[in-house]
Amino acid sequence: MSLTGNWSYPTSVKFGAGRIAELPAACAQAGITRPLLVTDRGLADLPVTATVLDIMEAAGLDRAIFADVDPNPNETNLIAGVTAYNAGGHDGVIAFGGGSGLDLGKMIAFMCGQTRPVWDFEDIGDWWTRADADAIAPIIAVPTTAGTGSEVGRASVITNALTHEKKIIFHPKVLPEVVICDPELTVGMPKFITAGTGLDAFAHCVEAFSSPHYHPMSQGIALEGMRLVKDYLPRAYADGNDIEARAQMMSAAMMGATAFQKGLGAIHAMSHPVGAHYHTHHGTTNAVCMPAVLELNAPMIADRFRIAAAYLDIENGFDGFRSFVQEFNDALGIPKGLKALGVDPAKIDALIPSALSDPSCGGNPITLTAENIGQLYRASL
Repeated sequence: MSLTGNWSYPTSVKFGAGRIAELPAACAQAGITRPLLVTDRGLADLPVTATVLDIMEAAGLDRAIFADVDPNPNETNLIAGVTAYNAGGHDGVIAFGGGSGLDLGKMIAFMCGQTRPVWDFEDIGDWWTRADADAIAPIIAVPTTAGTGSEVGRASVITNALTHEKKIIFHPKVLPEVVICDPELTVGMPKFITAGTGLDAFAHCVEAFSSPHYHPMSQGIALEGMRLVKDYLPRAYADGNDIEARAQMMSAAMMGATAFQKGLGAIHAMSHPVGAHYHTHHGTTNAVCMPAVLELNAPMIADRFRIAAAYLDIENGFDGFRSFVQEFNDALGIPKGLKALGVDPAKIDALIPSALSDPSCGGNPITLTAENIGQLYRASL
């Protein structure tokens, strides 16, 4: 089976090895003639980025780049990016990289023509309608990891540098117009990034599948996404040059981000404050928090995970699935707890208010309180 496709779900996706060569055509499709490539500092000087800049230049698109992007991008990065975008007279963004480059690139395109501060567009109620939709620049997304699925998302996560809170900024037009998913771009990922990003995709699928909201399409996507991660993440981790495994993981990442329209939950509610305060890798933090959250939600999700376990060829229903998650973490070198990620046990209580106010709480099967969030943090130490 050829792992190549042209999809329109949830947006235009050009999927397959070597398809980064189609970037100029994607720009034309989106109506972009002066793109700004947005990526993170770690990628900026790597050969994969030089290749993309060469493709842009050869097509007459120049080679403008903005890479002042932190691992957990914040409003300081955003202001600098918007300034660079407007000063350069750009008419669109190529968001390139992992979650940080993709999220900030999308926000630069979103904010380049707005007059209100970014926090006015937080994913609360209908706040997105405050934005001037006509001022949002077109976006092309090119992921270089397989985890966040931000390339098919209508939102970005931005950290408030003053309060150390992660905020979700949403608008329907933040969904990229064209996505290029080229698994060859992920070949250079080190093992710990392969594991952390892959388990981020897995967490998206697990939480979407756990969410009590009604969305059968997302439910089916989440289930198959879990299978792809289970089957192909160990292969990608063992052999980073396994293009089939890399391709299947890119699919799983998009599936997780599409599925979590149904909702996320306590895993992400816990992970966002930890990442904001301790600058931990998001997917790795999700993986560390997952076993405790499964335990908390067991009364509400055990029956549906019996179905999932059977589909995933895991014995003993929900108990078997829960054991598999911990064994999966261990096999992929995930740290044993939050303390190993640098979290101070004495400061756990300071994380609880941010976790409790995180929008992800709304998708958790069991209502989250300060008490059970605190219990989850302590169980995850």
